[in-house]
Formats: sequence, C-alpha cells, structure tokens
Amino acid sequence: MASIGHVAVGMALGRFEAGAPPWRRRVAVMVFMSLLALLPDADVVAFALRIPYSAPWGHRGASHSFVFAGLVALAVAGLARWRGGSATRWGLLALAAVGSHGILDALTDGGLGAALFWPFSHARVFAPVRPLPVSPIGAGMLSARGLYVSLVELLVFLPAWAYALWPTRRARARPEAG
Repeated sequence: MASIGHVAVGMALGRFEAGAPPWRRRVAVMVFMSLLALLPDADVVAFALRIPYSAPWGHRGASHSFVFAGLVALAVAGLARWRGGSATRWGLLALAAVGSHGILDALTDGGLGAALFWPFSHARVFAPVRPLPVSPIGAGMLSARGLYVSLVELLVFLPAWAYALWPTRRARARPEAG
C-alpha cells in the first residue's frame, strides 16, 4: 500500500484529537499521528540489512503487528502522562494510528500479507477482502503502476482527507447582554 492511506488515517486521527484549537497545534498533532501511522514501514530498512522479506523482522513483519502497536501506544501514553496530557486518550489514538497500518496492508492484493499476530504467530495474513492494490516498492512508485495505486488510494481515503482538511468554524463572539 502506498503511504497516502496511512497518512490520511493519521491526519484524520490528529484532527479528531486536536479539534478546532489553534491551527499550529492541529497541524502538529496531525503530523505526529501521520508519523505514527507510517512508523511500521520503517521496517523497509530490512531490505538494506539483507533481512528476507518473509522473516519475522522483514517488511510487513513484527512492526506491523498489534503487539508492536500496543508497545508504541504505551510509550506515547507514558509521554503524554509525563507532559500532563491524557495518557488514555493519547495511548488509544496511538494504538489506532499504528494498529491501522497492518490492517490496511492486509487489505492489499499483493505481497506476503502482514504479521498482525506476531509474536504469537509468524504467519502473514490477508483480509478476506482485498480491495487495495499493492504498491511497488522504492522507485517503482514512479511508474504507471505507482500512479494507479496512488490514485486509487486518494479515492478510497477521500473521506479521511476531507475530514482532516475541512476548515474549522471559528467561534463567533457572543454579543454582550446589556
């Protein structure tokens, strides 16, 4: 899956968390949630380290699991608590952002599937329905196939983009009673 869908999920979660406060905070939260949603794909470094794709630490392996998402969520919750925020709220948002990555990758029509249940199972799984085209890795994204995948993801995730980027209403000043 191209990163467009993962970023859209992160942006929507960031908008949900930030709501309508100052735009700088809203943008910062949306960027943070998008980075969390993309975090599992940091495992592409496995290719450079010559770790096989099908290995537990290969692409779409352990970093795409619910356990990994839970560990990241605990770290984010701890950071939120330390900064005086709601550990539960931030932990759940982080769990949704990171956990959505493996689920979305399981909805693609190619690759080896995602190791959603690692470390309990090393099996790579797909969803029963796989409506998303798998994206080419690396420079292959600059091909006709990469453009096709990007356009499909833009359409599929249009509601998330619309929610995330829809302008917020400014609070009207209430007339003072006299």
